[in-house]
Amino acid sequence: MDMKIEETSNSLNSFQKRHLQSICEHVDGLLTDMESILAAAASQSPFQKYKNDVSPAQGKVVVDYLSRIRAQMIRVLESQDLVPDVNRIGAAHALRVTLIAAQVALEELAPKTMRGYGQVPEGVIQELNGIVNELQGLALKLSKYLSQGLGQDLQGRLARLEQTSDGIDLLKLLERIITDHGLVEFRPGLSVVVDHLERNDFEIALFGRVSSGKSSLLNYILQSDVLPVGVTPITAVPTRIKYGTKPRLTVWFANKEAEQHNIERLPEYVSELENPGNTKHVTRIVLEYPWLRLSSGVIFVDTPGLGSLATSGAAETLAYLPRCDLGVVLIDAASTLTQEDLSTIGTLYQAAIPAMILLSKADLLAPGEQVQSLKYISDHIQSELSLNLSASPVSVIKDHARTLEQWFEKEILPLYDRHQELVRQSLRRKIGSLSEAVEAVLRLKLESTERRPLEGGADLKEVEKSLRKATGEMTEVAADCQRFADELVNLGEFILFGIAEKLIELRRQNRTMKRVSTDLVISILTQTTLETTRT
Repeated sequence: MDMKIEETSNSLNSFQKRHLQSICEHVDGLLTDMESILAAAASQSPFQKYKNDVSPAQGKVVVDYLSRIRAQMIRVLESQDLVPDVNRIGAAHALRVTLIAAQVALEELAPKTMRGYGQVPEGVIQELNGIVNELQGLALKLSKYLSQGLGQDLQGRLARLEQTSDGIDLLKLLERIITDHGLVEFRPGLSVVVDHLERNDFEIALFGRVSSGKSSLLNYILQSDVLPVGVTPITAVPTRIKYGTKPRLTVWFANKEAEQHNIERLPEYVSELENPGNTKHVTRIVLEYPWLRLSSGVIFVDTPGLGSLATSGAAETLAYLPRCDLGVVLIDAASTLTQEDLSTIGTLYQAAIPAMILLSKADLLAPGEQVQSLKYISDHIQSELSLNLSASPVSVIKDHARTLEQWFEKEILPLYDRHQELVRQSLRRKIGSLSEAVEAVLRLKLESTERRPLEGGADLKEVEKSLRKATGEMTEVAADCQRFADELVNLGEFILFGIAEKLIELRRQNRTMKRVSTDLVISILTQTTLETTRT
């Protein structure tokens, strides 16, 4: 042969390596498809393909296993001196290319194309053109938004804060590590911390399921009815409520410049009725007002309700979590503690955010029932999350509102005098949490490339390679056994004929043989089987 393939006893040749890497890339694509299935099952798409029959706990296990499979594939590639292709395509670019494909696909709805499926009525032609223009227009707006360049000069911002903020050296180190190692998934978290350093406020956010009473509670605390309340999901996006010298509502959007309005227009942007599914693309809302309870740098945040009635709002709530300094979780006394409540509390603590627990609408329960419910909540949180948290009963109903005042005076007002210290503590937690996460990823990368000597001088990679080779040999043997068994089934008739021929031949050679022994049959069967399978 003219082509020479390099082979050694310890490694694959170049073509085999290329095939190995190609298969690993294909498997990784399938794992990505599995992640997409989990995300699609939890979506609210009108064309939803999958039924969401995977619990959050099961989904977490699946994601963990996907990570383990990927990590092991990296080790396999590295055992053959292969590295994954790191020439990644920018997500923004990929999104814009996909939007172009969507715009091209929408052309298939134009009347000239639709005529291929039958005569298009004259009265429908304009409607079809309108549909195409409307959908393509939205896709074009999103494409323009993605092309604006949303990157932030975090390094420059950190340099400006160097002389006035704590933890700058560590943040600068984290920023350099994140940039040098391409850990882009940590950049949003870093941005949140830098934002926090700039504003230096202490944010207390209220979390809870739909209609758990968050907006009503905040209205009572602020002694105002500025926040809309109702039985349907109200808050579409997190609403920050901060001190201002005059009333002002500022709304930021994903597709246009920020706007300022009178605070009376707040329901237009936070109400599910007037902004269903956040169709107005609101990204941030700040409500300023000269309330005394906001004059010390403390900001209250009304978050979207969690639950099936406000899935889009729930996504906004989860996105807001990293910005929170203290979480107040409301448990509805009408339905007590749920898995969603536990998940919210657990997520807060995983993000290094302390939490307070309130039993809202406590007026619905008799005193004895309140005691039982509070104990149940505390015990269940301890059992499920291993957190020692007690709940406080509160109500905004006039005859029971004293419970809310007592909680506010005991738990919240003391925070005002310490809010600067609490801000520093919160920042240290966020920086520490980010640092731990980055360190964990770097350790994983180091472990995947580090050669660890074992006792006797053996090398871990060589041991893994030997085990992997042994596993492959066992697989081959199992395949050979299966093939041999299949052949025996197919050759049964020939083997029987072979045995019969042997017996006839023996009888002819020994005319005095009256009876054929079992041992003789077994011997002939074995010999005939071997001869038959060899051929």
